[in-house]
Amino acid sequence: MPETKPTVVVLTALALEYAAVRAHLTDRAEHVHRDGTRVEVGGLDGTPWQVALAELGEGVVNAAAMTTQLVTWLRPQAILFVGIAGSLKDDIEIGDVVIGTKVYGIHGGKWTPQGFLARPEAWHASNALLQAARSAARDLPDVRSHFKPIASGDVVLADAEAEIAGHLRTHYNDTAAIEMEGSGAAHAAHVNSQLDALVIRGISDHADATKTATDTTGSRQQAARQAAEVARAVLHKHRPHTPHPGSAGDHITFQGGTFYGPVIGKITG
Repeated sequence: MPETKPTVVVLTALALEYAAVRAHLTDRAEHVHRDGTRVEVGGLDGTPWQVALAELGEGVVNAAAMTTQLVTWLRPQAILFVGIAGSLKDDIEIGDVVIGTKVYGIHGGKWTPQGFLARPEAWHASNALLQAARSAARDLPDVRSHFKPIASGDVVLADAEAEIAGHLRTHYNDTAAIEMEGSGAAHAAHVNSQLDALVIRGISDHADATKTATDTTGSRQQAARQAAEVARAVLHKHRPHTPHPGSAGDHITFQGGTFYGPVIGKITG
């Protein structure tokens, strides 16, 4: 894939999330990895970014694996996971957007005769992206944004009285929303050179017994559009990294050794 601009990867799980982000991209072209993974690459007007948009499908493990593959392939400077989620707080309404200050992996723990003992894992959002999001939110009067932790696990919550809902209230009480992929993507970003990463989720339901009925009202599409709008605004604020003075930049050297394999580089005069 030609690398004419710095790249940001935007990840989605569902087709409706993908469509909401895709509507903001210009001059789109599809690229296919040798293993079959596909992304659409396009520009984002008013920004220096080349945006690579991917639809991964659902699930934490899938998100982690696919994110790692995309990072290795595309070498982005940042990753955004953009999509929908269920609200876990009464004051966070359908159509609001939760920007994850951190993402919890909610299934770690130990069952004992005394009950479940949580062993929380958490991945904090990139400070640079979080600051860009706070700045962007001030310029989006039509979007109610909340900067709160997000719970992530392989579960669709449609019952506020379910055991896992109580588990979240007890062990992850500051969590504002629940979704299925953020922790996988966040972990992959962390282990791949600690990439800047941020999870942005539009609220489509209240993660309770009304979920099925609410989904029929178009709330999922509305939430996806709101999340995509916040992601667009974040990328207008966030700036690519530039090499430090005296760094190697685009220079490639083998120091008299022998290298076998592909090289990505830049040819100059």
